[in-house]
Amino acid sequence: MIEVVALPALATVQDLGRHGHWTEGLGSAGVMDPLSHRIANWLLGNADTDATFEIPLTPGRFEFIEDTGFAIAGAACDARLDGLALPRCFAGTALAGQVLEFGAMRDGARVYLALPGGIDVPEMLGSRSTQLREGFGGFEGRVLKPGDRLQGRSAPGRLSRISVNLPPLRQDGEAEIRLRVIPSAETGQFTETALEGFYGKAYKVTPQSNRQGYRLEGPILERWTEGELRSHGIAPGIIQVPASGQPIIQLADAATMGGYPKIGCVIDADLWRVAQARLGDLIRFEPLTLAGMREAEEAFAAYLEETRQQVATGRRLFQSWSRDVF
Repeated sequence: MIEVVALPALATVQDLGRHGHWTEGLGSAGVMDPLSHRIANWLLGNADTDATFEIPLTPGRFEFIEDTGFAIAGAACDARLDGLALPRCFAGTALAGQVLEFGAMRDGARVYLALPGGIDVPEMLGSRSTQLREGFGGFEGRVLKPGDRLQGRSAPGRLSRISVNLPPLRQDGEAEIRLRVIPSAETGQFTETALEGFYGKAYKVTPQSNRQGYRLEGPILERWTEGELRSHGIAPGIIQVPASGQPIIQLADAATMGGYPKIGCVIDADLWRVAQARLGDLIRFEPLTLAGMREAEEAFAAYLEETRQQVATGRRLFQSWSRDVF
Protein backbone atom coordinates (compact mmCIF):
# COMPACT_ATOMS: atom_id res chain seq x y z
CA MET A 1 0.00 0.00 0.00
CA ILE A 2 1.13 3.54 -0.77
CA GLU A 3 -0.08 6.94 0.42
CA VAL A 4 0.00 10.21 -1.48
CA VAL A 5 1.82 12.68 0.79
CA ALA A 6 2.20 15.61 -1.61
CA LEU A 7 1.34 15.85 -5.29
CA PRO A 8 0.30 18.63 -7.69
CA ALA A 9 -3.09 18.36 -9.35
CA LEU A 10 -3.86 16.22 -12.42
CA ALA A 11 -2.25 12.89 -11.41
CA THR A 12 -4.66 10.04 -12.14
CA VAL A 13 -4.97 6.26 -12.34
CA GLN A 14 -4.88 5.08 -15.96
CA ASP A 15 -4.48 1.93 -18.02
CA LEU A 16 -4.47 1.41 -21.80
CA GLY A 17 -7.93 2.91 -22.13
CA ARG A 18 -11.64 2.23 -22.31
CA HIS A 19 -12.28 1.25 -25.92
CA GLY A 20 -15.39 0.36 -27.87
CA HIS A 21 -17.69 3.11 -26.59
CA TRP A 22 -17.24 5.84 -29.22
CA THR A 23 -20.77 5.27 -30.53
CA GLU A 24 -22.04 6.08 -27.04
CA GLY A 25 -20.09 9.33 -26.94
CA LEU A 26 -17.48 8.04 -24.51
CA GLY A 27 -13.82 8.58 -25.36
CA SER A 28 -11.05 6.12 -24.52
CA ALA A 29 -9.17 7.98 -21.75
CA GLY A 30 -6.14 5.86 -20.76
CA VAL A 31 -2.46 6.70 -20.47
CA MET A 32 -0.94 9.48 -22.54
CA ASP A 33 2.36 7.59 -22.84
CA PRO A 34 1.65 3.89 -23.43
CA LEU A 35 5.36 3.12 -23.84
CA SER A 36 6.42 4.23 -20.33
CA HIS A 37 3.24 2.70 -18.89
CA ARG A 38 4.03 -0.68 -20.44
CA ILE A 39 7.66 -0.64 -19.32
CA ALA A 40 6.72 0.22 -15.73
CA ASN A 41 4.32 -2.72 -15.72
CA TRP A 42 6.79 -5.13 -17.33
CA LEU A 43 9.43 -4.28 -14.73
CA LEU A 44 7.05 -5.74 -12.11
CA GLY A 45 5.87 -8.66 -14.22
CA ASN A 46 2.45 -7.02 -14.65
CA ALA A 47 0.27 -7.21 -17.74
CA ASP A 48 0.25 -4.35 -20.26
CA THR A 49 -3.33 -3.57 -19.29
CA ASP A 50 -2.72 -3.17 -15.54
CA ALA A 51 -3.36 0.34 -14.20
CA THR A 52 -0.57 2.73 -13.18
CA PHE A 53 -0.32 6.20 -11.70
CA GLU A 54 0.13 8.84 -14.41
CA ILE A 55 1.91 11.85 -12.90
CA PRO A 56 2.18 14.88 -15.21
CA LEU A 57 3.44 17.40 -12.66
CA THR A 58 6.07 17.26 -9.92
CA PRO A 59 7.42 17.49 -7.25
CA GLY A 60 5.60 14.65 -5.57
CA ARG A 61 5.99 12.45 -2.51
CA PHE A 62 4.60 9.01 -1.66
CA GLU A 63 5.01 6.99 1.56
CA PHE A 64 4.91 3.20 1.57
CA ILE A 65 2.56 1.97 4.30
CA GLU A 66 3.80 -1.60 3.99
CA ASP A 67 6.59 -3.48 2.24
CA THR A 68 5.75 -3.52 -1.44
CA GLY A 69 7.25 -3.57 -4.88
CA PHE A 70 7.08 -0.61 -7.22
CA ALA A 71 8.36 0.51 -10.60
CA ILE A 72 8.80 3.88 -12.29
CA ALA A 73 9.28 4.86 -15.94
CA GLY A 74 8.95 8.00 -18.02
CA ALA A 75 10.23 11.52 -17.48
CA ALA A 76 13.61 12.11 -15.83
CA CYS A 77 12.66 13.69 -12.49
CA ASP A 78 15.43 12.87 -10.00
CA ALA A 79 13.39 10.12 -8.36
CA ARG A 80 14.67 9.10 -4.91
CA LEU A 81 13.75 6.44 -2.37
CA ASP A 82 14.65 7.68 1.12
CA GLY A 83 17.16 10.01 -0.53
CA LEU A 84 18.77 7.30 -2.68
CA ALA A 85 18.79 8.29 -6.36
CA LEU A 86 16.94 5.91 -8.67
CA PRO A 87 17.36 5.29 -12.40
CA ARG A 88 14.79 6.79 -14.77
CA CYS A 89 13.25 3.34 -15.28
CA PHE A 90 13.51 1.17 -12.21
CA ALA A 91 11.82 -1.62 -10.25
CA GLY A 92 12.52 -2.67 -6.68
CA THR A 93 11.05 -3.22 -3.24
CA ALA A 94 10.30 -0.44 -0.75
CA LEU A 95 9.98 -1.06 2.97
CA ALA A 96 7.18 0.27 5.16
CA GLY A 97 7.86 3.89 6.06
CA GLN A 98 10.14 4.60 3.12
CA VAL A 99 9.40 7.68 1.02
CA LEU A 100 9.48 7.91 -2.78
CA GLU A 101 10.07 11.44 -4.07
CA PHE A 102 9.89 12.91 -7.56
CA GLY A 103 11.81 16.13 -8.17
CA ALA A 104 11.54 18.61 -11.03
CA MET A 105 11.20 17.02 -14.46
CA ARG A 106 14.41 17.59 -16.44
CA ASP A 107 13.42 15.69 -19.58
CA GLY A 108 9.94 14.58 -20.48
CA ALA A 109 6.57 15.53 -19.05
CA ARG A 110 5.07 12.44 -17.38
CA VAL A 111 6.25 9.72 -15.03
CA TYR A 112 4.44 6.44 -14.41
CA LEU A 113 4.40 4.59 -11.09
CA ALA A 114 3.33 0.94 -11.01
CA LEU A 115 2.47 -1.43 -8.14
CA PRO A 116 2.34 -5.27 -8.26
CA GLY A 117 -0.68 -6.50 -10.19
CA GLY A 118 -1.65 -2.95 -11.16
CA ILE A 119 -3.40 -0.29 -9.08
CA ASP A 120 -6.36 -1.83 -7.27
CA VAL A 121 -9.36 0.22 -8.38
CA PRO A 122 -12.70 -1.06 -9.73
CA GLU A 123 -12.93 -2.05 -13.38
CA MET A 124 -15.70 -0.15 -15.17
CA LEU A 125 -16.69 -0.79 -18.79
CA GLY A 126 -13.61 -2.94 -19.28
CA SER A 127 -11.04 -0.47 -17.93
CA ARG A 128 -9.67 1.06 -14.73
CA SER A 129 -8.85 4.39 -16.40
CA THR A 130 -10.08 7.70 -15.00
CA GLN A 131 -12.64 9.50 -17.16
CA LEU A 132 -12.13 13.00 -15.79
CA ARG A 133 -14.82 14.69 -17.88
CA GLU A 134 -17.47 12.11 -16.96
CA GLY A 135 -16.23 11.68 -13.38
CA PHE A 136 -15.91 7.91 -13.10
CA GLY A 137 -13.26 5.20 -13.23
CA GLY A 138 -9.82 5.29 -11.69
CA PHE A 139 -9.77 6.34 -8.04
CA GLU A 140 -13.25 7.73 -7.31
CA GLY A 141 -13.37 9.27 -10.80
CA ARG A 142 -11.00 12.11 -9.85
CA VAL A 143 -7.41 13.27 -9.68
CA LEU A 144 -5.27 12.05 -6.81
CA LYS A 145 -4.71 14.20 -3.73
CA PRO A 146 -2.74 14.02 -0.46
CA GLY A 147 -4.08 11.40 1.92
CA ASP A 148 -5.21 8.98 -0.79
CA ARG A 149 -4.13 5.39 -0.13
CA LEU A 150 -3.91 2.81 -2.90
CA GLN A 151 -2.45 -0.65 -3.27
CA GLY A 152 -1.54 -3.21 -5.89
CA ARG A 153 -3.80 -6.09 -6.83
CA SER A 154 -1.25 -8.78 -5.99
CA ALA A 155 1.36 -9.51 -3.30
CA PRO A 156 4.85 -8.13 -3.99
CA GLY A 157 7.06 -11.19 -3.33
CA ARG A 158 10.78 -10.62 -3.95
CA LEU A 159 11.05 -8.09 -6.77
CA SER A 160 13.92 -7.56 -9.16
CA ARG A 161 16.04 -4.47 -8.87
CA ILE A 162 16.44 -3.85 -12.57
CA SER A 163 16.42 -0.96 -14.99
CA VAL A 164 16.08 -0.44 -18.75
CA ASN A 165 16.66 2.45 -21.10
CA LEU A 166 13.92 4.42 -22.86
CA PRO A 167 14.39 5.46 -26.50
CA PRO A 168 15.44 9.11 -26.92
CA LEU A 169 12.67 11.68 -27.14
CA ARG A 170 14.60 13.67 -29.74
CA GLN A 171 16.99 12.71 -32.49
CA ASP A 172 20.64 13.36 -31.74
CA GLY A 173 21.50 17.04 -31.69
CA GLU A 174 17.96 18.24 -32.47
CA ALA A 175 15.97 20.67 -30.38
CA GLU A 176 12.60 19.64 -31.85
CA ILE A 177 10.56 16.52 -31.15
CA ARG A 178 9.75 14.87 -34.47
CA LEU A 179 6.27 13.43 -34.99
CA ARG A 180 5.38 11.33 -38.03
CA VAL A 181 2.05 12.22 -39.61
CA ILE A 182 -0.19 10.57 -42.21
CA PRO A 183 -2.74 12.49 -44.33
CA SER A 184 -6.29 12.90 -43.08
CA ALA A 185 -9.69 13.50 -44.67
CA GLU A 186 -9.28 17.26 -45.20
CA THR A 187 -5.53 17.39 -45.92
CA GLY A 188 -6.25 18.32 -49.53
CA GLN A 189 -8.29 21.35 -48.46
CA PHE A 190 -5.22 23.16 -47.09
CA THR A 191 -3.19 25.51 -49.28
CA GLU A 192 0.30 24.67 -50.50
CA THR A 193 1.65 27.44 -48.29
CA ALA A 194 -0.10 25.91 -45.28
CA LEU A 195 1.31 22.44 -45.97
CA GLU A 196 4.81 23.86 -46.49
CA GLY A 197 4.58 25.66 -43.15
CA PHE A 198 3.07 22.64 -41.39
CA TYR A 199 5.88 20.32 -42.42
CA GLY A 200 8.67 22.85 -42.84
CA LYS A 201 8.64 24.78 -39.56
CA ALA A 202 8.44 23.98 -35.87
CA TYR A 203 5.43 24.46 -33.60
CA LYS A 204 5.55 25.28 -29.88
CA VAL A 205 3.46 23.49 -27.23
CA THR A 206 1.36 26.19 -25.54
CA PRO A 207 0.08 26.38 -21.94
CA GLN A 208 -3.44 25.67 -23.32
CA SER A 209 -2.56 21.98 -23.48
CA ASN A 210 -3.83 19.05 -21.44
CA ARG A 211 -4.93 15.43 -21.68
CA GLN A 212 -7.68 16.39 -24.10
CA GLY A 213 -5.31 17.94 -26.61
CA TYR A 214 -2.13 19.93 -27.22
CA ARG A 215 -2.65 23.39 -28.68
CA LEU A 216 0.31 24.49 -30.76
CA GLU A 217 1.68 27.84 -31.91
CA GLY A 218 3.43 28.31 -35.23
CA PRO A 219 2.71 28.93 -38.91
CA ILE A 220 -0.97 29.68 -39.55
CA LEU A 221 -2.70 26.98 -41.59
CA GLU A 222 -5.25 28.16 -44.14
CA ARG A 223 -7.66 26.21 -46.33
CA TRP A 224 -8.48 27.11 -49.92
CA THR A 225 -12.07 25.94 -49.29
CA GLU A 226 -14.67 27.80 -47.24
CA GLY A 227 -17.56 26.84 -45.00
CA GLU A 228 -18.10 24.84 -41.86
CA LEU A 229 -17.81 21.08 -41.60
CA ARG A 230 -20.33 18.81 -39.97
CA SER A 231 -19.16 17.13 -36.78
CA HIS A 232 -17.49 13.81 -37.47
CA GLY A 233 -15.60 11.15 -35.55
CA ILE A 234 -12.14 11.88 -34.16
CA ALA A 235 -9.61 9.88 -32.16
CA PRO A 236 -6.29 10.42 -30.36
CA GLY A 237 -3.58 11.55 -32.77
CA ILE A 238 -5.88 13.55 -35.06
CA ILE A 239 -4.57 17.07 -35.78
CA GLN A 240 -7.44 19.53 -36.11
CA VAL A 241 -7.20 23.13 -37.31
CA PRO A 242 -9.76 25.61 -35.88
CA ALA A 243 -10.48 29.07 -37.29
CA SER A 244 -7.33 30.47 -35.68
CA GLY A 245 -5.23 28.37 -38.04
CA GLN A 246 -3.22 26.96 -35.12
CA PRO A 247 -3.27 23.13 -34.93
CA ILE A 248 -4.53 21.00 -32.02
CA ILE A 249 -3.36 17.41 -31.51
CA GLN A 250 -6.24 15.41 -30.02
CA LEU A 251 -5.05 13.12 -27.23
CA ALA A 252 -6.22 10.57 -24.65
CA ASP A 253 -9.22 12.54 -23.32
CA ALA A 254 -10.33 13.74 -26.75
CA ALA A 255 -14.03 13.97 -27.49
CA THR A 256 -15.49 11.41 -29.88
CA MET A 257 -16.65 14.00 -32.46
CA GLY A 258 -15.57 17.39 -33.74
CA GLY A 259 -16.11 19.73 -36.65
CA TYR A 260 -12.69 21.26 -37.22
CA PRO A 261 -10.90 20.19 -40.43
CA LYS A 262 -8.15 17.61 -40.01
CA ILE A 263 -4.77 18.23 -41.62
CA GLY A 264 -3.24 14.92 -40.54
CA CYS A 265 -2.86 12.31 -37.82
CA VAL A 266 0.13 11.45 -35.63
CA ILE A 267 0.86 7.73 -35.92
CA ASP A 268 0.30 5.55 -32.86
CA ALA A 269 4.01 4.76 -32.58
CA ASP A 270 4.76 8.44 -31.89
CA LEU A 271 1.95 9.29 -29.44
CA TRP A 272 4.29 8.61 -26.50
CA ARG A 273 6.53 11.41 -27.81
CA VAL A 274 3.60 13.85 -27.73
CA ALA A 275 2.86 12.82 -24.13
CA GLN A 276 6.44 13.55 -23.08
CA ALA A 277 6.52 16.99 -24.76
CA ARG A 278 6.66 19.79 -22.17
CA LEU A 279 5.07 23.23 -22.36
CA GLY A 280 7.30 25.34 -24.59
CA ASP A 281 8.88 22.35 -26.36
CA LEU A 282 9.20 22.53 -30.13
CA ILE A 283 7.49 19.96 -32.35
CA ARG A 284 8.21 19.31 -36.01
CA PHE A 285 5.85 17.26 -38.18
CA GLU A 286 7.19 14.77 -40.71
CA PRO A 287 5.00 13.46 -43.57
CA LEU A 288 4.54 9.71 -43.85
CA THR A 289 2.73 7.52 -46.37
CA LEU A 290 0.36 4.76 -45.31
CA ALA A 291 3.02 2.22 -46.31
CA GLY A 292 5.57 4.13 -44.24
CA MET A 293 3.16 4.12 -41.30
CA ARG A 294 2.83 0.33 -41.49
CA GLU A 295 6.62 -0.03 -41.49
CA ALA A 296 6.93 2.34 -38.52
CA GLU A 297 4.26 0.49 -36.56
CA GLU A 298 5.90 -2.88 -37.27
CA ALA A 299 9.28 -1.54 -36.15
CA PHE A 300 7.73 -0.13 -32.96
CA ALA A 301 5.97 -3.43 -32.23
CA ALA A 302 9.28 -5.25 -32.68
CA TYR A 303 10.99 -2.81 -30.28
CA LEU A 304 8.25 -3.35 -27.68
CA GLU A 305 8.55 -7.13 -27.90
CA GLU A 306 12.35 -7.00 -27.68
CA THR A 307 12.16 -4.75 -24.60
CA ARG A 308 9.54 -6.97 -22.97
CA GLN A 309 11.76 -10.01 -23.50
CA GLN A 310 14.80 -8.18 -22.10
CA VAL A 311 12.89 -7.22 -18.97
CA ALA A 312 11.53 -10.75 -18.54
CA THR A 313 15.06 -12.16 -18.88
CA GLY A 314 16.38 -9.69 -16.30
CA ARG A 315 13.62 -10.66 -13.85
CA ARG A 316 14.38 -14.39 -14.28
CA LEU A 317 18.10 -13.84 -13.74
CA PHE A 318 17.49 -11.79 -10.60
CA GLN A 319 15.16 -14.42 -9.17
CA SER A 320 17.77 -17.11 -9.88
CA TRP A 321 20.53 -15.09 -8.22
CA SER A 322 18.24 -14.32 -5.28
CA ARG A 323 17.68 -18.05 -4.63
CA ASP A 324 21.45 -18.64 -4.71
CA VAL A 325 22.31 -15.67 -2.46
CA PHE A 326 19.42 -15.66 -0.01
